Amino acid sequence: MEHKTKVRAEEGRQELFITREFDLPVELLFKAYAEADFVARWMGTKVLKLENKTHGSWQYETKDGEGKVVFRANGTIHEFIPNRKIVRTFEMEHAPFSVQLEFLEFKKLTDRTSMLSIHTVFRSVQHRDDMLKLPFAYGINMAHNRLEDIMAGRE
Repeated sequence: MEHKTKVRAEEGRQELFITREFDLPVELLFKAYAEADFVARWMGTKVLKLENKTHGSWQYETKDGEGKVVFRANGTIHEFIPNRKIVRTFEMEHAPFSVQLEFLEFKKLTDRTSMLSIHTVFRSVQHRDDMLKLPFAYGINMAHNRLEDIMAGRE
């Protein structure tokens, strides 16, 4: 089955380019990234902090059934333009990956469709390649499918 979310990694570069067209108005797509309740639902995580403003910060956490933290990520929001753009850092705690810089751009295609483009810059080509060794493309596709279902009211 072909993934709707496309992940492109150019040889020898420390970047990832991710694109996805959604059957959602751009305002709903943006809300999925900007409102804590929606982020928590489609990502399946707890939003500890989400300050959507320039120089704001964010932090997410996921615990297992016994209450042990299995995932924690955080970052700083550098630019926040509603329905258009979020520029932020992304850092997973206790992971072998260093902080990444993410440029998320939201584009209206029609009144009922939109596109998300994510340009992620890693510290090195090796860090980018290490991320790609994980089931990254599969995971982001699953997450984006869930996002679309939740925001469209199908879940």
